[in-house]
Amino acid sequence: MFPWVTTTQWEIRFERWLQPFLAVWGDKRRLKWAPLYLKGLLLPGDRKSIAPIASRVAPLDEAQLHHFVADSPWNPAPLEEVLLNKVNDMLGGDSAHLIVDDTALPKKGKHSVGVAHQYCGALGKKANCQVLVSLTLARDEVPAPIALRLFLPEAWSQDRNRCKNAKVPESTYHRPKWQIALQELDRAIANGVQFKDVLADAGYGSCAEFRNGLSQRNLLWAVGIQPNQNVYPEQVTTRFPRRSAGRPRKHPEVSHDPCSAEQFIDSNGSFRKVTWRMGTKGPLQGDFAIVRACPADGDEVSKGRHLPGKPAWLICERLGNGDLKYYLCSYPVTATARSIVAAVKSRWACEQAHQQMKEELGLDHFEARSWIAIHHHAVLVMIAFAFLTHMRLTEKHPQTRRAVAPSNVAGNSPRAGSTARRVNVMS
Repeated sequence: MFPWVTTTQWEIRFERWLQPFLAVWGDKRRLKWAPLYLKGLLLPGDRKSIAPIASRVAPLDEAQLHHFVADSPWNPAPLEEVLLNKVNDMLGGDSAHLIVDDTALPKKGKHSVGVAHQYCGALGKKANCQVLVSLTLARDEVPAPIALRLFLPEAWSQDRNRCKNAKVPESTYHRPKWQIALQELDRAIANGVQFKDVLADAGYGSCAEFRNGLSQRNLLWAVGIQPNQNVYPEQVTTRFPRRSAGRPRKHPEVSHDPCSAEQFIDSNGSFRKVTWRMGTKGPLQGDFAIVRACPADGDEVSKGRHLPGKPAWLICERLGNGDLKYYLCSYPVTATARSIVAAVKSRWACEQAHQQMKEELGLDHFEARSWIAIHHHAVLVMIAFAFLTHMRLTEKHPQTRRAVAPSNVAGNSPRAGSTARRVNVMS
């Protein structure tokens, strides 16, 4: 695990930590395969698909290990509840962020459930892939994923025979990613996960229904948006003028015309240097313009034109290369520039978690052709990641007293040498 943790120490701590999960697994036969598969994800190795894992932890039982993950009908929901409690105990609180995002798993074939030609963040373009909607809890730059749900493209949803062959539940159809995210958010809240705000990139933040869904749940949020997002000045008003005759108006008159976020910042914003926290090499700072505005996400009054919504902070970040990024934040009017910027800049933690789950725990290595297989594999990867986070946060060795996210999780770094009686899962 860590260079200073012996094999025996690691195994004892892992078995103790895993007990609440084993208690809800159900069939006793699975109690053998679950720890083996998890150890296969945690131990060193370039590939974390079934055959390489079996060769390391169960060389004579590859078929049984594959059946446990891909075909055995155990329900991941009880495990996800334990995971939520574990991660909340480690990272939850009034300074934690709940980050909504998605992560793509590139696939060459066409048989894996949910695979389609769609945007793949890992490749930066449209490609054949599966997409998982994710929720990540993060505090002090330490992330831990708590939900991974497969996004079912419309082409799959319309082909029920294909869905049946991939064991997609009959009640499951295509839903927008933001709806999946809100459902998973409700599940996290129902299980007592505590956090300060919800963060998301423009893929979710540009959706008015998603932002309104967060506000309806009385949650603070900070999300990316597109520069063409329409906004009104904060002082905008609406009224229903009296009419002496004719039909009453369906929609109110608006005192100001909307304009794009880009135009609004050009007219009303001024950039200044904002430091949001101290990094390992000094203060983290950048150029930001921050103004109050009302996003145009109220009722639609004409084609493409919406009434003003509730006031929010409109933020524009000017990057070093001159590019501009735009955000909306529902923090109160008394919020400081530092707190607003710190929120929008905290979303990166989920990208770090996604990268580590793929590169070091094999999230994208398993060939999951069925609905149950991909969600089995996903919850097991999240459990493995949560254990590594637990080790990082609780290990009292001087090298780990600072709170850092898991790195070099599977010992693939050149620094991870082989020493007898030591598990080099993390260096």
